[in-house]
Amino acid sequence: MSYTEDPRPVLSVAGMTRRQLLGAAVAGAVGVSVGASVLGAGTSSAGMNPDEILDVVIVGGGLSGLAAARSLARAGKSVRVLEARERAGGRVHNITTPKLGVTLDAGAEFVGPTQTHIAALAREYGVVSVPTYNEGDSVFWNSGRRSTMPSALGVPIDPASPEAAFALVQLEVQGLLQFPVGEPWKHPDASYLDSITWKQWLEARSMSPTARMLLSLACSAALSVEADEVSALYFFNYVAAAGDEANPGSLIRLLSTSGGAQERLFVGGAALIPLRMAAALGDRMVYNAAVRHISWGDGFATVQSDAGALRARKVIVAMSPAITGRIQFSPGLPADRTGLQDGYRMGAISKFAAVYAEPFWRAKGLSGQVIGNGDPIDVCFENYAEGNHVLMGFISADAMRRLDNAPQEQLVDECIKNFVDYFGPEARNHLDHGVFKWDLEPWSQGGPVAVSKPGTLTRYGRSLRAPVGPVHWAGTETSDYWTGYMDGAVRSGERAAREVIAAL
Repeated sequence: MSYTEDPRPVLSVAGMTRRQLLGAAVAGAVGVSVGASVLGAGTSSAGMNPDEILDVVIVGGGLSGLAAARSLARAGKSVRVLEARERAGGRVHNITTPKLGVTLDAGAEFVGPTQTHIAALAREYGVVSVPTYNEGDSVFWNSGRRSTMPSALGVPIDPASPEAAFALVQLEVQGLLQFPVGEPWKHPDASYLDSITWKQWLEARSMSPTARMLLSLACSAALSVEADEVSALYFFNYVAAAGDEANPGSLIRLLSTSGGAQERLFVGGAALIPLRMAAALGDRMVYNAAVRHISWGDGFATVQSDAGALRARKVIVAMSPAITGRIQFSPGLPADRTGLQDGYRMGAISKFAAVYAEPFWRAKGLSGQVIGNGDPIDVCFENYAEGNHVLMGFISADAMRRLDNAPQEQLVDECIKNFVDYFGPEARNHLDHGVFKWDLEPWSQGGPVAVSKPGTLTRYGRSLRAPVGPVHWAGTETSDYWTGYMDGAVRSGERAAREVIAAL
């Protein structure tokens, strides 16, 4: 991997911006130092007392686990968070480029309308956001053919093929979204939709090749899996979840920049939010503490980790169901829960970013945004980095799996070639770059979200959030709205905390 860890984005006052100083002041106001407690470097032995019976042990220090811990601590409950990594944040992570030290979002980064839970946390912890650049034209790439479209359109429609097929298919998708959000197995057509893949659903309908490509891309761009890898029911629910209790989910909101899920970026990187949350939790956080075994009986559970054992009345496992099977449970989990976990898989994804001296694409009237079937990068955005100019591209699904173990030089060369195709020869003149392969990150094994294969949701979906003994489940995959996003992660942690508080 060509990157340098950026575990402490807010340490040196000399290098701070006014906004970063504000964030440090907020951290200080909640009674923490912006230093080792933010980093989570090393195991906090102060938090490990095997003789104490805690109210709750949380497995996973990503946004969902942190949100649960925050709610429980504020309710006066004793809690510990066991995190396998040396840092908090999970799939929300900052890196820095190796030459210039530019901070980049390696994982989740965007926030948009109806994502009110993550927005509230950002305000609380002093992390400000700025609009994603969305002026001029975006590039549409279709099988080697480049065209442009106004960025303000929001939804990609090939200007060289102005047929209404894509719009009509989108309306059909919208018409199907009469889902009980978060409980897709209750949909009247659930059995059919969960018996086929998204690709099979598309192939069963009459539409132009461009429309089919775009709706396949909507799957791979959002989920980082190909259309033949995911249940159609899962994809429809994913679209339905792109809203909130007052605003139905929509494909437009899912794919759009202005008014959509990619509307804004966080200054200093989205990872500042979980890092500051973890700092506020102090000794409740325990790092380098991969959980290996959870057992229960006699009124409490025992959680065995690499940092030692803890006992608690309740446990929240805040992990993707696709990797929860790495933990041994005693007694064993019921068949429907193991069936659920076996039916989920992580998407394959990496983010490549190149740093430039000037935003040359703006001078050409381009937004820096791309959507299409390019290889390896199929979706691009201009990223925000104070004083720097960055183009970021997603590498997803089959393209990512092809490059997972390729030489670093090959990945960089292929990505820069994509940028040249999309934006012109000036893209060759990058000053630095960064890339993070989530597939090879041992505690995520991919991203941005776990998806289910056909047959999983209708057979086992009811076990997604159903407690097993003292064990409750969190993680963005368990959210009702914005599953797969930071907002969904926060929602899930807060929901799990409410369950545990009620049970205690």
